[in-house]
Amino acid sequence: MSEQSTPRTRGHRTRWLVSGAGLTVVLGTGSVVALTQVSEAQAPPAGPAPVATASVTKTDLREQQDTDGTLAYGAETDVTGRRPGTITALPAPGTTITQGKQVYGVDATPVPLFYGKLPFYRDLSAGIPDGLDVQELEQNLKDLGYTGFGTPDGKFTAETATALKQWQKAEGLAQTGTFSAGDVVLAAGPIRASTVTGALGGPAAGPVLKSTGTAKIVEVKLDVAEQNLAKAGDAVTVDVNGATGTGKVLDVGRTAVPDKDATGQANGKAVITVTIKLDDPNLGGGLDSVPATVHFVKDVHKDVLAVPVGALLALAEGGYAVEVDDGGARHLVPVKTGLFSGGQVEISGPGLTAGTKVVTTS
Repeated sequence: MSEQSTPRTRGHRTRWLVSGAGLTVVLGTGSVVALTQVSEAQAPPAGPAPVATASVTKTDLREQQDTDGTLAYGAETDVTGRRPGTITALPAPGTTITQGKQVYGVDATPVPLFYGKLPFYRDLSAGIPDGLDVQELEQNLKDLGYTGFGTPDGKFTAETATALKQWQKAEGLAQTGTFSAGDVVLAAGPIRASTVTGALGGPAAGPVLKSTGTAKIVEVKLDVAEQNLAKAGDAVTVDVNGATGTGKVLDVGRTAVPDKDATGQANGKAVITVTIKLDDPNLGGGLDSVPATVHFVKDVHKDVLAVPVGALLALAEGGYAVEVDDGGARHLVPVKTGLFSGGQVEISGPGLTAGTKVVTTS
């Protein structure tokens, strides 16, 4: 039970023990507690000692499981140059690049970013068969302000070639009206240059840099036996650098891989990757990568009676009780405990209702 407060033992409140002959009190069905004789040396001081009380509440309690993860920009993707020539410009690590902006330069001309999912796999020009790659090109031209061909539809027309030439002129490229796969870098959205692998003056046809998404995400390696803890769309809480925020599960991996220890050796477990998006993108501060703890909701008990854990009294005979304060008159009530969560514990016992006052240490 990993709570800041823990149940007290019955001996911590000796004012409940009575002097004189031993007394046995029956607490609920089948539960017997013996209140034993206390010597005069153990007798409490005259007058009731002040005590703290708390009200029994009706609430929802959630059982959480904490899993370590990492807040970072996610997996890197290689950007490989496909245009022959010499690298003449490279982005600084950490640079965010959006649609139409230069990713790197070749022979003093830019290689910009286009958005899309279908890789450009052929040269595009007038007379080629219709295709989704043409539609993708037209959509980018339209987004960047080069139109005249109507709605992007996958047909490379003379109007498409005219718009393409206008874009080429603006970029300082030869106005050929033909589009080649190496003319741009393609990504699903904005990218962030994470690692530069090419070098100024080096060959442009080859590795140039590595990129990530622009939003920080939390990745958790979850044991496959616990994969039911996470579903896409689930809300979670995340601790980063002493601050707590909220987020949602973006993706739950479907491929199990061997888990590794700190030395890189397989530890015999299989894990899946769970990806989480933070509601507050600034939670991690300015660090590119930082450890995080994700709190997954394991179970929810709704509309239950709960008290602070410090209100539990551990009986020497076993089990728990709470001490009800009824206008200064106090008596023990045996309870059954349920879920422990956030310093509270679910209880049930005879006569207990929301609003009942109980003695507590917290």
